[in-house]
Amino acid sequence: MSRRVNASNRSHPDDETCWVRSAQAGDRQAFAQLVERYWDRLYRWLYHLAQDRHTAEDLTQETFLKALAGLDSFRAGSNFRAWLFRIGHNNFVNRKRGERHGNHPLPEDVSGTAQVRAEVAAEQREWLERVESAVASLPLDFRAALLLRVYEGLSFREVARILRTTEETARWRVFKARQLLLQQLAPELLPPKTRDGPETA
Repeated sequence: MSRRVNASNRSHPDDETCWVRSAQAGDRQAFAQLVERYWDRLYRWLYHLAQDRHTAEDLTQETFLKALAGLDSFRAGSNFRAWLFRIGHNNFVNRKRGERHGNHPLPEDVSGTAQVRAEVAAEQREWLERVESAVASLPLDFRAALLLRVYEGLSFREVARILRTTEETARWRVFKARQLLLQQLAPELLPPKTRDGPETA
């Protein structure tokens, strides 16, 4: 995948509203600006879910194609990022349903940290690997919610809309994801009654 330089991320937030409106009017260059802004972020999230580089690339491309085709259905004033990520999530779920096997190769790189790892100390590399492994081992629903909340900084309401669940469920999934990570990475930080395993809902 050719990485895009997200120079447009430094643009004023109002620019995005203008780009969406222009894209809805048929301006392909305006839509290209939206792709420039969100490609890497969408790809990174889908990569965490799919745990396969090629699958994430395919899903990212498919998501933007569907977003372009469905721009007329996007409501002005709504959160474009949440709408885009919901399309991406639907694509991922549909692909999972169509698969006859569920095994995926281990990710070659997570969150673009490969180059950083080469420069940090051995203990830091080991810690990053532990965190990435722990995140990858989370149940899919928990992982998806946590990454949207932590990596993308979305509100619980936006997370719920993307994952098509309730805000309460989104909060619970993020809480449980963090609890499971603590159980693996720092069990001493958990209350004693939660150290032996996750609480039941």
